[in-house]
Amino acid sequence: MLSFEMSSEELLAYQGTNPRPADFDQFWEKALAELAATDPETEFTEATDFPLPFARTEHLYFTGTGGYRVHAKVIRPHQAEGPAVLIFHGYGGEQPKWVDLLPYAARGFTVAALDVREQVAFRTDSQQANSFSLRNHLVEGLDGGPESLLYRHVFLDTRRLADIIGGLPEVDATRIGTTGWSQGGGLSLVCAALTPGIKYTASVYPFLTDYQRAWELNLEKAPYDEITTWFKKRDPRHLREQEVFTTLGYIDLQHLAPRIQAEVTLYVGLEDQVCPPSTQYAAYNKLTTAKQLRVYPDFGHDDLPGAFDEIFQTFSQRL
Repeated sequence: MLSFEMSSEELLAYQGTNPRPADFDQFWEKALAELAATDPETEFTEATDFPLPFARTEHLYFTGTGGYRVHAKVIRPHQAEGPAVLIFHGYGGEQPKWVDLLPYAARGFTVAALDVREQVAFRTDSQQANSFSLRNHLVEGLDGGPESLLYRHVFLDTRRLADIIGGLPEVDATRIGTTGWSQGGGLSLVCAALTPGIKYTASVYPFLTDYQRAWELNLEKAPYDEITTWFKKRDPRHLREQEVFTTLGYIDLQHLAPRIQAEVTLYVGLEDQVCPPSTQYAAYNKLTTAKQLRVYPDFGHDDLPGAFDEIFQTFSQRL
């Protein structure tokens, strides 16, 4: 354990490396105002590919910032108002399969799983084909400044999803939880930071935090290695290094963490070289709400035994 990282004591005291932009709060208030001014053009269509006798399965489409049409899978139980869970997938991966959502639906939850824009090639007759790309999403838009960053839009998509699901007649908006792993673990925290009404978040080894620390560790693991690749291609002498990390600071969830009002449980493997533990602790240590750690000393970016079963049971209790 801790073969490449700080000690356990140091991790619990670590406050992050990546700089926080001076106008960080104003940046996100402006971004949320832009989202509010964007017509969501919400559309639900029946998911004929996966019918259920006890719930409605639907494809949700909405318009996010930049005019992008975003997709999510939604299951809505046939019963009175109840809780909801929002699920976010890993980096460059796929949303959960319908069958992965069934435990929550069977428990009476509305459940929604977001497709992260530009990472999933989802095609239906009701939507222009979204082509996925193999670009470097982490640094996408970096040359254009903070408002051009792809993840700025993705972060706002999580808020829009929360607003839409929270507004459904089947959902009690005070009983919404978020969860995910890696990129999804980061987005589950981002959604809670940008949506004050989120009640509980279970985040599994979150990506999207403390970029400079990940770069300094030089572990050469995707996706944080995209930063090194960007320097090689765009700034080989690092003349813009401070500018680059300050710009990435706008989409660093450690700086959003103090906004979170939801209760949070963070799952971390201390041998994680994809999302190094210190980067995760940088966000965890800035949480000011009720919080818990679940530490796996000998595990990396792996399936953490018991984690997803516990998350399901905890949602059932907390929401």
